[in-house]
Amino acid sequence: MGAGCFFHCENTSDCVYFKGMADKDFTVLDLLDMDLKEHNSLNLKCAYGRRGLVRTITIPDLNRPGLALSGFFESFAYQRVQVFGRGEVAYLNKLIDEGNLDNIRKLFTYEIPCCVFTHALPVPQVVADIAEEAGCVILCTDLESTEFSTRLLRVFTNIFAPKRTIHGVLVEVFGVGIILIGDSGVGKSETALELIERGHRLVADDIVELRCVNGNTVLGRGANKIISHHMEIRGLGIINVEQLYGVGAIREQKEVQLVVKLEEWDTNKIYDRLGTDQKTMEMLGVNIPLLEIPVKPGRNVPIIIETAAMNERLKSMGYHSARDFNLNVLKWIESSEAQSAYYGGDDSY
Repeated sequence: MGAGCFFHCENTSDCVYFKGMADKDFTVLDLLDMDLKEHNSLNLKCAYGRRGLVRTITIPDLNRPGLALSGFFESFAYQRVQVFGRGEVAYLNKLIDEGNLDNIRKLFTYEIPCCVFTHALPVPQVVADIAEEAGCVILCTDLESTEFSTRLLRVFTNIFAPKRTIHGVLVEVFGVGIILIGDSGVGKSETALELIERGHRLVADDIVELRCVNGNTVLGRGANKIISHHMEIRGLGIINVEQLYGVGAIREQKEVQLVVKLEEWDTNKIYDRLGTDQKTMEMLGVNIPLLEIPVKPGRNVPIIIETAAMNERLKSMGYHSARDFNLNVLKWIESSEAQSAYYGGDDSY
């Protein structure tokens, strides 16, 4: 993917440009090699058909092949991971006992990514032989079908989510995920360092990977886990935030809920002083609230960002300070005009 505009905003000069990173094909072997723990673990093991480990998974979904085993192959979703639960395995054994293997053989003529047998169910040897011959891998898990399906779809949501990278700093301030963007040298890292000193948390510095989950949530994390919690401070060098401030000062990922653009103070530019008009920035199809904060000597930017985070939390709870202020002013004006008309009018009638 070539260079292109990552963010969309009203003024094209405010767009941040990036160079996209092409995602490699996701194979069955990649699924097996994923380091998933506890409630995310799929507990998968390769039982047969190791030649099929190089097959790619192109559709982030799964299929229960009961209809195909019965001979109905119209609209057969063979591109998906095929899950064999208790019902499918019982039907397989019934077909094998009857000597009816045609539908099983036809099933494996399709380019299936892989088959997964749940509940630690044994794979019938006949099925194993057919799969080996077709080069289709068969995986086994001790999870129940419903639980495995839920976990697999959650994994697919993360793997196949739209991704982009951006130069910036992602921090968590009072529980709000804030990404700091701006020109190089404007003070993004220094501002984030002051926020960490004040008890907030760093998610990623310099290169932030963004993923759109469920079509309406943008999650951010470090593009490289090894360096994501390191910061480059001009004049000081590279520092390790986790070692300096402890594990409480870092976080692996966070939803992006606010974009703060730091820029040099421009005397010719009119900055928002009321906050009634909310600007937004489009990230991967999701509109995120945007604040443009001018930087100059004497302005305490970290405190401004803290206030912005608390104000954003108030907005999420239904209280909008600027709009309420505007309504109160209008009520006061209307009330004053009414009093003036009442006391200053002609009362001879």
